[in-house]
Amino acid sequence: MDELVALCKRRGIIFPGSEIYGGLAGTWDWGPIGSLLKKNYKDLWWKDAVQLRDDVVGLDAAIMMNPKAWEASGHTTGFVDPLIECKICHQRFRPDKPEEIKEHEATHKDKTVEWTEPQKFNLLVKAFLGIIEGKQSEIYLRGEITNGVHVNFKNVLNSTRVQIPFGIAQIGKAFRNEITPGNFIFRSREFEQLEVQFYIKPDEEEGKKWFEYWKKNRMQWFLDLGMKKENLRFRDHEDDEKAHYAKFATDIEYQAPWGWQEMMGIHHRGDWDLSRHQEYSGKSLTYHDPNTGEEYLPWDIETSSGLERPLLFILLDAYRKDEKREWLQLSPKLAPYKAAVFPLLANKPVLVDKAKEIYHNLRKSVMISWDDRGNIGKRYAAQDEIGTPYCITVDFATLEDDKVTVRERDSMEQKRVPISELNAFLLEVL
Repeated sequence: MDELVALCKRRGIIFPGSEIYGGLAGTWDWGPIGSLLKKNYKDLWWKDAVQLRDDVVGLDAAIMMNPKAWEASGHTTGFVDPLIECKICHQRFRPDKPEEIKEHEATHKDKTVEWTEPQKFNLLVKAFLGIIEGKQSEIYLRGEITNGVHVNFKNVLNSTRVQIPFGIAQIGKAFRNEITPGNFIFRSREFEQLEVQFYIKPDEEEGKKWFEYWKKNRMQWFLDLGMKKENLRFRDHEDDEKAHYAKFATDIEYQAPWGWQEMMGIHHRGDWDLSRHQEYSGKSLTYHDPNTGEEYLPWDIETSSGLERPLLFILLDAYRKDEKREWLQLSPKLAPYKAAVFPLLANKPVLVDKAKEIYHNLRKSVMISWDDRGNIGKRYAAQDEIGTPYCITVDFATLEDDKVTVRERDSMEQKRVPISELNAFLLEVL
């Protein structure tokens, strides 16, 4: 884990937030390489969840909402973490994290640490809207993006041709007042979520069918990104940990260095959300079935994950190191750059000009990196560390045969490819 964290900073993937001012715990800045990685993940997710489906549409709801929406959803009272406080230094921890508690107790050396009884702590981040701070101007930064979908349920129905069963997908920022952020980007105070709220007819068999469908669908999503099957599993929620409205609840977990951890949740939420917003707003959110004439509040199957957690686990899965090098064995679909182009020698204008020509041509189709720093070995090493699948070198032979040397990241095998076939080659292998 430490080696991966160091690589992420060194290669411009992830930086500590506000680092020059001493940082701000639980916040992270995504660097030039990391921002490309994030974009690739979100683009692939949107293509899979919306573009290639006829039964899901997209939404981009506001971060700030009327406070009543959070009352209706139960966040103002139920969005809490139980916390215990160290009586010596007054730091707070979640009682369900014994490893973190033990680590903290060790910092007090020979002293015996006493803890308070667990107390509930609301995770919503408060903000003030307007020029005067006070109760009347108090709002919340959304703790999750779900609410924006449900309050727009009727708007989506009235503005599209969707019919039950259908889903609404969204990618957006969320904020939580996490007391114990940690394990790099695993638990952050500012993060992005990717969700599909899939509305179905209120029928037990339909509920079971679609719940199982989305479980398999989302697991396959991670496998298709190249994640190791042995590091993934389903974990059904026990009755005492399920939300009171949840008919079924399952997590997709990843075997992290600190144990099995939640990466995505699949929840059968029933009609909880729509019924609550209907009650608190006084507006009807019922669905009229154009085929049967039935009127009902749909049930909701939710698939929800953060962005940071899956990317952390993908990076952990992809990290490789041997006696010769470090590299990220990322899926080419996710890799920030699909290929790098460089001249064999940076001080030979004829090679540089030819390499630049190839670089400018290829980047019209895919994201390409240019690198002419140091020797060829150092360039390979730099590209390996950010997960670039292919390196393309222009050498003196190129000037004679119009071919370049293409080196593959994982095997380090090299082959000569005609310049005229490069674009087709990359599109095929990627």
